[in-house]
Amino acid sequence: MRPVPAMTRSDLVARLAERFSQLTQRDTEFAVKTILDAMTDALARGHRIEIRGFGSFSINRRPPRMGRNPRSGEQVVIPEKLVPHFKPGKALREAVDARQPAAQDSDAA
Repeated sequence: MRPVPAMTRSDLVARLAERFSQLTQRDTEFAVKTILDAMTDALARGHRIEIRGFGSFSINRRPPRMGRNPRSGEQVVIPEKLVPHFKPGKALREAVDARQPAAQDSDAA
């Protein structure tokens, strides 16, 4: 199975600039940066983000736990963490699932 290429931030900017020719590359970069910064800020403040048809972002709490140092075997306390969590919406799940059979067919060839 071949690795799937990732879409990077610059790929997203390039696609938006192509689709909206009235925007310059700089304007498109600024728009993408502004959106991502706003999402980051909202999550950092503990807010939930919901984008209908796409999914929702929230913060999950990982409680403190005991771990082990792999080098020495000594027990260490791993502190509590807050981590971002993404839950895809129904439309996104269905869109991804609809494309899956075609991807499997091309892998077999």
